[in-house]
Amino acid sequence: MYVAATIKIMPKDPNIDFEKLKADIRAAVPEGARLQGFAEEPIAFGLKALIAAIIVKDEEGGTERAEESFAKVHGVESIQVIEFSRI
Repeated sequence: MYVAATIKIMPKDPNIDFEKLKADIRAAVPEGARLQGFAEEPIAFGLKALIAAIIVKDEEGGTERAEESFAKVHGVESIQVIEFSRI
């Protein structure tokens, strides 16, 4: 069984290059996880969040490896799982 998760990635800088951030997040996807796509969400005052949709196995730790990998990407301020469902 698998789980679909939506993860909000907040950048440190509102002027960050979102294409580079997306490429860096793609490169950071851990083994066993699949990145399904991205969306951008306006927050306030020009700041946007990157929303990543991933699929992982439904097992203990679920999205933790992906969250930890994404948090290490240069320019990332914070990570938050905003949606989680079995598929």
